[in-house]
Amino acid sequence: MTTPLQSTATSPIHLAADSAVGDARFGKPADGWRRALFSVIFESESRLGRLFDLILIAVIVTSVAVVILDSVQAIHLRAGHVFGVLEWVFTGLFTLEYIGRLACVKRPLRYATSFYGVIDLLALLPTFLVALAPEFAYLIDVRILRLLRVFRIFKLSRYSAEYRALVSAVAASRRKITVFVGFVMLVVLVMGTLMYVVEGPVHGFTSIPVAIYWAISTMATVGFGDLVPKTDLGRAIASVMMLLGWGVLAVPTGIVTAEMARRGPDDDVVPMAGRGILAMTPPPAMPPRRLTPAARRRALAQHRRGGR
Repeated sequence: MTTPLQSTATSPIHLAADSAVGDARFGKPADGWRRALFSVIFESESRLGRLFDLILIAVIVTSVAVVILDSVQAIHLRAGHVFGVLEWVFTGLFTLEYIGRLACVKRPLRYATSFYGVIDLLALLPTFLVALAPEFAYLIDVRILRLLRVFRIFKLSRYSAEYRALVSAVAASRRKITVFVGFVMLVVLVMGTLMYVVEGPVHGFTSIPVAIYWAISTMATVGFGDLVPKTDLGRAIASVMMLLGWGVLAVPTGIVTAEMARRGPDDDVVPMAGRGILAMTPPPAMPPRRLTPAARRRALAQHRRGGR
């Protein structure tokens, strides 16, 4: 999908094909007004499709800005009524978009239960809940429902090629990241238990979960300071945890970066040079070079002399 947020280094044809394949699972109508509407909403190859994307991106960013500004009490007291009107305008636009997406696909239930379908529903549901069921104010703070509208920002990911490339790299590295997270949890559990034994409740480490919390904050190099080891052995363990935290923070970044470099700018797998044992594999065969007439004559003369 070619969008304003797309990088110039990414092929528009490649992204349009990827988007078409991804949206095809919802069912593209064969003809009629539904096919025309599908081309405008889900595709960006036409002028109307690009204009629809631009308008929708502007509405999403503006609606999220309204939610953020409305959360400031001083601004809310002065312009709360204006934000209320704008919110209903945004909700109406997102409702029309949601109905249009459901109407122009063959499998509306599949779209409604997809990631973007759920995000589209969360973008408009809080306003209707507060308006249709005021009793929710007695069960839950209305501002919580209003702040749920910030989920609209996730709708922008549909139009960002770089976001899709990052998600693909993280998804391809999920097994390595899972193993790494398991290792970190193991280290945190062991170190937290050790600190509980060394420091004890006297110095604030009242239980193993509390000590694990300290280990997590220390390994993440946050160090809130609410729990501080007092003994020399505890400080030595804390020093090891701090130094280990620097290396731990770099591992996920290296995994995802290596995967993105392997995939290349167009999300295609790029062959990498082998290392270690892999470097012992024979290189691919090179195509034979064409000999010039002079080189062919010299080779023939050497062959004749060798035959004698």
